[in-house]
Amino acid sequence: MTTDGRPPVTGAAAPSSGPGTRGHRAQSHVVGVALLLGITVVSMGALTAAIGAVVDSSSTQADAERVVTDLDASLEPVAATGPQRGQVTFGEGTLRPVDRELEVRANGQPVDRLAVDALVFDGGDRRVAYHAGAIVRGTGEGAWMAEPPPITVDEEVLVVGVARLGDDVGTVSGSGGVTATVETDVSHDRRALGDAEFAVAVETTAPGAWERAFRDLGATVEREDGDPGTVVATFEGERTGYLVVHDLNAEVSGGG
Repeated sequence: MTTDGRPPVTGAAAPSSGPGTRGHRAQSHVVGVALLLGITVVSMGALTAAIGAVVDSSSTQADAERVVTDLDASLEPVAATGPQRGQVTFGEGTLRPVDRELEVRANGQPVDRLAVDALVFDGGDRRVAYHAGAIVRGTGEGAWMAEPPPITVDEEVLVVGVARLGDDVGTVSGSGGVTATVETDVSHDRRALGDAEFAVAVETTAPGAWERAFRDLGATVEREDGDPGTVVATFEGERTGYLVVHDLNAEVSGGG
C-alpha cells in the first residue's frame, strides 16, 4: 500500500484486445484472401493460354504431317502413268500452286528451263510444298526434305527427274476439316543431254533443304539472288546427262 492507501503500480498495462483490434485482423484476412484469389486467377489464365498454344501447335503439326503423307500418296510422278486420283486432308489452311522454275545447265550454259511450279499447303505457321517431285517442310534455313527430289547420279551418268504440275491446278482453302481432291494424268518425256558437266538450278524459298539434298547427292552448292532465290547444284566432272520430265497435269478441287 502507498501512503495514500492506493495499491502500487507494478507494471505496464496489458494491450487492448477490444473491437478495434479484431476489425483490423479481419480486414487483413480479407485482403490476403483477395490477393491469393487474384494470383490464382492470373495463374489459371496463363495456364489456359499455354495449353491453348500447345493444342494449336499440335493441331497444325498434325495437319502438316498428314499433308506430307497425302501428297506423297497422291502425286507419284515416277511410278504412275495415266489418270490418278488422290486426296489431301487438313483441319485448316490453303492448298495452292505457286510459280517456280527449274533450269538444267551444261558446262555453265542453260539447256532447258521448265515452269515446274509447286503445290503449297499453308496452315498457321506450318508449310509443306510439293516441288519438282520433292516434298519440303518449312521455309528458309529451317526447312527440310520430307521426300528428296527424283535425281540419281553416279560417276558416269546423271538423271534429272522433274515433276511438272501443269497449267490449271486450282486452289482449295477452308477450316473445320477440309478434303481436297487431287487428280492427275501423268505422262513422261525422256531427253538426252549429251556429255558435259551439269548443274541444276531450283527457285525456292526453302534453300537450306535443297542445299542439303544436293550435297547428299555429291553436288557443289551455291545460291543466286532473286525473288525467290535460286539454289544451284553443280555435279563436277563430265557425265552423260538425261532429263526426265514427269508431266502431272494436276487439278485440285474441293469437296472430296
